[in-house]
This record gives sequence, C-alpha cells and structure tokens, in this order.
Amino acid sequence: MSSSVLALYRRITRWPCGHWLFSRAVCLKAPYFATIAPRFVELAPGRCVVRIRDRRRVHNHIGTVHAIALCNMAELSAGVMTDATIPADMRWIPKGMEVRYLKKAVGMLHATAVTTAPAPSIATGYEWPVAVRVTDGAGEAVFEAEVRMWVSPRSRG
Repeated sequence: MSSSVLALYRRITRWPCGHWLFSRAVCLKAPYFATIAPRFVELAPGRCVVRIRDRRRVHNHIGTVHAIALCNMAELSAGVMTDATIPADMRWIPKGMEVRYLKKAVGMLHATAVTTAPAPSIATGYEWPVAVRVTDGAGEAVFEAEVRMWVSPRSRG
C-alpha cells in the first residue's frame, strides 16, 4: 500500500508548521474544505484525526458549530484516511453518509475517522464503511457518522 498523501503527510509534518502546511495543501486540492479551516492532527493507515476551532464562521443561529461543518469534518477525515489506507491501484469517492447529532457542538472539535474493514485490491468496486466520531474538548461525542466510500480500480488508461 503506497499512498502519496500519506507520504506527503509523513514528510511535511516533520517541519515547523508542517501540520498547518499539510492542511493548507489538502484545502488547495479540495477548496470547499477550507470553509471549516481544518487542521490535521494525525494520519495513518486506518486512522485520521482532524480538528477545527469553534469560531463564528462555522456557527449556526444558536451559536454552535453548524451541521454542515460537522459533515465537512466527517467527509474530510474519512476521505483522507481512505486515501492513506486503500491500495495504490484503487480510487475512492464518497457514496453516502449517515449522521447522528448527539449534543450541541461547541469548543475545539476533533473528528476521528477509522475503519475496521480490510481494503483489498480487487477487480471490481466495493462499498467500504468509515466510522467518524466528533468529540468536544471534554472528549464527549457530539456527532457520529458512517461514510460509505465506493472503492474501485483506477483506470488503466
């Protein structure tokens, strides 16, 4: 399993401000995620942790982090974890997401994406589940999601 995103993460996060630089690079590749100003905390095969700060631009009308910001965190952490985990000859795209809002999301939030299913390199596509849990500063879950990734062989052309 060779992942260019994982190799970049491992190389760049050794530098001063490396986590910030990696986070910016991901947002340049996928600009919409910049709306939540994510910071990658950890990336390894099978695991990704992303954090966001509680600030006005991600608030809803009641002053908590809004639902779509939480969904963005889930999709971002699940996608980058998937990219770092699946075989290099496979590609992925989100196929669906089921979410659960557990309590008001306030303060610094951490999204942790994990999977327990193997990611084989096979000739056909398959659905691959990724569990994401968002916790607040006290470590309490505020949001959970299952992101279903469609993993398929890369084009040979």
